[in-house]
Amino acid sequence: MNNKQLISRNIELFYHKASEETRLNKGMGIFEFERVKSLIEKHTPDTPSKIIDVGGGTGKYSEWLAKKGHQVHLVEPVSKHIKIAMNRANKLKNKFSIHRGESRNLGFSENFADLIILHGPLYHLQKKEDRDLTIREAKRVLKKDGIILAFAINYTASTLVGLFSGLIHKKPFFEMCREELTTGIHNPPDDFQWLLAEAFYYKPEQFKAEFVSQGLIHLNSYAVEGLAWLDKDFFKNMSIDKRKRTLLELIQLTENDPYLLPFSPHMMIAAKKQPAHGK
Repeated sequence: MNNKQLISRNIELFYHKASEETRLNKGMGIFEFERVKSLIEKHTPDTPSKIIDVGGGTGKYSEWLAKKGHQVHLVEPVSKHIKIAMNRANKLKNKFSIHRGESRNLGFSENFADLIILHGPLYHLQKKEDRDLTIREAKRVLKKDGIILAFAINYTASTLVGLFSGLIHKKPFFEMCREELTTGIHNPPDDFQWLLAEAFYYKPEQFKAEFVSQGLIHLNSYAVEGLAWLDKDFFKNMSIDKRKRTLLELIQLTENDPYLLPFSPHMMIAAKKQPAHGK
């Protein structure tokens, strides 16, 4: 099976041009990596567990979880990422396994995993039936009482960036924002090919509804960046301990506030699989 059958060519090309490996090492990525780890930790079992990292990219989160003693399985469709992840896994004492695949067809048996992380799949599935299939498939391979942690891009993300940068006044960029705000569909205009490839941007309530409709229990929704990134001197202030503590406290104060969730470019949902006898 080649990559064209796993994911769209646009997405494949985007990740071959962009560097997912270095993204978390600079700028907003440094904060994102630490913040996402803290969110995952809220729902990670203390004892060694089976974890599937779906859309796990180059394996940075899989490596971190494997070092904590978990049995981690990374599932990834992009061949460039798989090569980097294999190199990363081979250096570990407790290696994580790597599976070439994607979220709508996980090659695991039912009731296999304690925790499933959907860290990229729901960014890129524009059709609701594909997103539903992804959630259903995660639920299938999850143990009873197991947890899914899923990440999504907020429907306001481009619009907020456009307002800060002035890009909102460029017609193609505004047309893109209009589409995201009304339908959730994101396609980068020809003039802005550096933007994320074809994607789907969620409204927070819609994100929750897609999990609840599959019979999963919604535990909580979290802002990833929260309001802190709106600080006009964010990067400078994150390098000053006292100011960083203020910004982190602000994020924690507001991370579950449904009214403020749309101000965060990314969000995470935690959902639980009910036991068979559950209603």
